[in-house]
Amino acid sequence: MRVGKISPRILRGMVLSHLGSEREEVVVPAAFGEDASVLDLGGAQVVVSTDPITAAEAGAGRLAVLISCNDVAAGGGEPVGVLLTIILPESTDEAILRRIMEEAHDAARELDVAIIGGHTEVVPHVSQPILSTTVVGKALSDLPYWPITSSSAQPGDHLLLTKSAAVEGTAILAADFREVLLDRDIDDETMADAEAIGAQISVVPEAMAAARAGARAMHDVTEGGIVGAVYEMAAASGTGAILYEDCIPVAAATSALCKALSLDPLRLISSGALLIATPEPETVRTAITAIDVPVKIIGKVTGDGHLAMVRNLPGGGEVRMELSPPERDELWRAVEMYR
Repeated sequence: MRVGKISPRILRGMVLSHLGSEREEVVVPAAFGEDASVLDLGGAQVVVSTDPITAAEAGAGRLAVLISCNDVAAGGGEPVGVLLTIILPESTDEAILRRIMEEAHDAARELDVAIIGGHTEVVPHVSQPILSTTVVGKALSDLPYWPITSSSAQPGDHLLLTKSAAVEGTAILAADFREVLLDRDIDDETMADAEAIGAQISVVPEAMAAARAGARAMHDVTEGGIVGAVYEMAAASGTGAILYEDCIPVAAATSALCKALSLDPLRLISSGALLIATPEPETVRTAITAIDVPVKIIGKVTGDGHLAMVRNLPGGGEVRMELSPPERDELWRAVEMYR
């Protein structure tokens, strides 16, 4: 198997076909495209999610907390507690563990979340720290749509995107490929802008605002970028989707770094951008902009089962292009080419 997320075929055939017992408490079970599960524990509904950090080095402790909290919030929950597992190579200096925990602590404080446990271990045959977090959250109450899942999108819903493409990917490229980028004439100002984008990785505030305003489906944009997230939402919902290329926001620094490394920003990991499907786009957009988070309508859910992008032509008119789901995230291609 190739480096990166396993393919949908393998996921469905080897993972999602082996899920243990069915329990009535499980409201939203594991499924393709779903990043969070919902449990009903005697009237208290809980949203849970887990995620690893495997490709990033700089700021890994912060990322580990934020990305799993993002998934819980995108599932209509308020993050409460984090379980943090840290696997370290034998050569790890204690200062690295201290840095990881300081980063995780600061991120958890920022979101008013407790680190409630986990596991820390040094093992052989590991070349860099591997982190995994599981976040437990409480479901928000009195929402227009519940549960909020990746599979809830319906034909006619508008697709909204907060912030811009490749938020996390831009920060990782700036931190972990700095020397390569400087050698390719990326100036210090662009690098500083790219590094600053890393401050935008949490989607918890806008996810909670969108849930209360009428989001029907939400998906944190992680591996595979914008194209991957839209594909996963459409596949999970049994729908199609059309994207308007000119409406997808891409920061100038993101565009510069991706061009320098020959990467596609729409297929680059993008925690920090939230994909929303809703029949009430203006209400949701108003709620999100009210908390000073940028958001744009980038497409629409269709009923044809196809994933497509509309591109405006320089001389006028437009062309519709069929999109294929990403085979793997662009970050892994960068790792293979430049590390």
